[in-house]
Amino acid sequence: MKMHGLGNDFVVVDLRAGGPLPDAALVRRIADRHFGVGFDQLATIQADGNADAKLTFFNADGSVSAACGNATRCIGRFLLDETGKAALRLRTDHGVLAVEDAGGGITRVNMGPPVLDWQEIPLSRDVDLLHLPIDGDPVATGMGNPHVTFFVDDAEGFAAFEAFGAAHEHHPLYPRRTNVEVAQVIAPDTLRVRIWERGVGVTWASGSCSCAAAVAAARRGLTGRSVRVIVDGGELQIDWRDDGVWMAGPTAHVADGVLRADWIAGTGA
Repeated sequence: MKMHGLGNDFVVVDLRAGGPLPDAALVRRIADRHFGVGFDQLATIQADGNADAKLTFFNADGSVSAACGNATRCIGRFLLDETGKAALRLRTDHGVLAVEDAGGGITRVNMGPPVLDWQEIPLSRDVDLLHLPIDGDPVATGMGNPHVTFFVDDAEGFAAFEAFGAAHEHHPLYPRRTNVEVAQVIAPDTLRVRIWERGVGVTWASGSCSCAAAVAAARRGLTGRSVRVIVDGGELQIDWRDDGVWMAGPTAHVADGVLRADWIAGTGA
């Protein structure tokens, strides 16, 4: 299935009937937007005895990610519609996440509590997470994957964002690389965020990045704990509650397809 959340696009492979997870080489081939299908992340759905399904996420470079909020919402919407349920529990490498039908075509997911321990994010050493020793005075947050959030006066006009994101993804303070956000406070309940995803590059939206930016802004005292996050592809509502960071927004199921066996084997044109 091809899906997207605000332009953050996914290939979703349904493996509930069985079959192996794709290896990194196959993930990269499917990710190629010219010779494959193209995506920001690939997600698989597998059967799970203790949850409604098990999700595994891969970045476009073939690396595994423990969390992908927009893909969780997209798959959640598919499974809500398929089962007729109003709520689901989906297992990810970050934990079991609650998904709800919020009405009006909006899907809400609890991304779990933010990770605020330097070893668990992880960082390479113990530092002040609210004021990292990096030019620009950014904030570190974990949302099942690592994040660095820079607060700027003009996110829209931020110069050379692609080069900035690429450089900071590989900052030595982040041994497993990091997602990079530049965030502008528009109002106490509104952020404008631009996103560089680890293993992907510039993307129009990211659920975990939007959550991380919202948590960073609230911890800095720049906003409240409920904010509208404006990304390149649209808007998400982020609510940092006692039980976790809830994210709500629209999803789209674009198309269904079948990967040909000869193409998977590398013998197809």
